[in-house]
Amino acid sequence: MADDSRSTENNSFGSYAAIGDSFTEGVGDPGPDGSFVGWADRFAVLLADEMPEHDDFRYANLAVRGRLLDQIVAEQVPRAKELAPDLVTFCAGGNDIIRPGTDPDDVAERFERAVADLTSAVGTVMVTTGFDTRDVTLLKHLRGKIATYNGHVRAVADRYGCPVLDLWSLRSVQDRRAWDEDRLHLSPEGHTRVALRAAQVLGMAVPADPEQPWPPEPPRGTLEVRKDDIHWAREYLVPWIGRRLRGESSGDHVEAKRPDLMPL
Repeated sequence: MADDSRSTENNSFGSYAAIGDSFTEGVGDPGPDGSFVGWADRFAVLLADEMPEHDDFRYANLAVRGRLLDQIVAEQVPRAKELAPDLVTFCAGGNDIIRPGTDPDDVAERFERAVADLTSAVGTVMVTTGFDTRDVTLLKHLRGKIATYNGHVRAVADRYGCPVLDLWSLRSVQDRRAWDEDRLHLSPEGHTRVALRAAQVLGMAVPADPEQPWPPEPPRGTLEVRKDDIHWAREYLVPWIGRRLRGESSGDHVEAKRPDLMPL
């Protein structure tokens, strides 16, 4: 089985590039200036804190919302290879898996070719599984398909010696407060917990436990829940279905927010 928790030499990386889709871009976690922060940015801060004093840490976030696996491979993987960082996080395939008629076995074959390409050119490649969607309204019927893809991702990680950021087993993100209003992207707290777990995978000491219990929540009445569901369906579900029927992507005109390795 792939090693989900490993120590690194000197417990530090000097450079890091993140590739992926909206999850890695940070959608659902807006910063003070309106741009997204997200787990990868938060993880980069934790990595930078591990660097010896006066040593530079450089970071690039190449992820773009809405991207399918082949788009990530065509647009982001070559750039990551050019940058040749010490660490790459590679989260891709999720937007493919949720599309009707896609085959997780086929997606996994293409994912493996990309991992082979990346590991030949960069330091460490951390791969990411999909979330357990049993409580996600839009995606719970795809749970078996996602689990199949996750099994392939782990097998690929075994073959190429990649650490695994296992989101399926991260129980704290099963709480609804870990998710944004659209119920498809993580909230700021959800992104924070993923960043902490990513650091743990590399054997780093973290400032908080990603699985720490959520504070008690006041009970919600049936009417309140129903109103929330109606609002969510009108604002998010109907537009989401419309985009899928039209074959549109939310990231068609979006560029990577940090396309070069820059000091952090």
